[in-house]
Amino acid sequence: MKHSRRRFLRLATTASALPAVSRFAWAQTYPARPVTILVPAPAGGPTDAIARIMAERMRGLLGQVVIVENSFGGAGGSIGVGRAARAAPDGHTVCIGHWQTFVTNGATYALPYDLVSDFEPISLIVNSPQFIVSKNAVPAKDLRELIAWLKANPGKALAGSPGSGSPAHIAGVYFQKITDTRFQFVPYRGAAQAIQDLLAGQIDIIITNASAALPLLRNGTIRAYAVTAKTRMSTAPDVLTVDEAGLPGFYFSLWHGFWVPKGTPKSIIARLNATVVETLAEPAVRSRFAGLGQEIFPRERQTPEMLAAFQNAEIEKWWPIVKAAGIKAE
Repeated sequence: MKHSRRRFLRLATTASALPAVSRFAWAQTYPARPVTILVPAPAGGPTDAIARIMAERMRGLLGQVVIVENSFGGAGGSIGVGRAARAAPDGHTVCIGHWQTFVTNGATYALPYDLVSDFEPISLIVNSPQFIVSKNAVPAKDLRELIAWLKANPGKALAGSPGSGSPAHIAGVYFQKITDTRFQFVPYRGAAQAIQDLLAGQIDIIITNASAALPLLRNGTIRAYAVTAKTRMSTAPDVLTVDEAGLPGFYFSLWHGFWVPKGTPKSIIARLNATVVETLAEPAVRSRFAGLGQEIFPRERQTPEMLAAFQNAEIEKWWPIVKAAGIKAE
């Protein structure tokens, strides 16, 4: 009887240790097969471009193929992020996400996963402050004049946005709140279509990303009033910050980071983080991001802990704004 009981306990102990042994084996052999970067956005957009720049260098550092897979499916990228949440926690599925997919989607959608507890952070990647721009026909020459013009014409100006709950929409709602202005939102399928209508004079203003705005600013086809950051962008040094332009504290950025599913071994997270850090230090990578108007986060912020803290701070800032405005995704 005692012999049988000892044998039972030994078997039970062995069985309970199997998951830990398996996770240790994953860490020791990682990566054992191609690594997939899930992009919860369509091909050709800023998030897709960032993922492909990163993947190109990460292949050599990881010694494995790194596949970029667009898993959009609409819903503000929440479907693609959900797929990442359900992936095996072995480091072979990495999700690139941003301010909308890992912050505000939690306030605008009823998600079947938790944006914090169902993921492990890897690193912040790049920061993309937005530009407040208008068509050239708008009479305002600076941001103070723009706010005065909007106040003098309540509800008449048209602002482009890629739909309810999109970054441009939420930023526009926040802008209205702190400036006590009113304008109408015109929904588009994407930022590119909104920019086209801005150029055509169909809409008046938009808050948009640097990659879309910079080429047009350089050739003078649109007007920029401010960049939504504390410091000027190196790629657009003549554009004032919101503090300088007369709207202090209106900070807004479509930043990007990497996450993996909850339960991924710490050694794999450390390996991925080291790979991201080395990739972001490459001069060629830095040059390509600068060309897209993307600013690489400082080295001291490229840690899992800093991404976790920043994500939580952004949730605390933006969720009350979104909920108070009653914004619900379409």
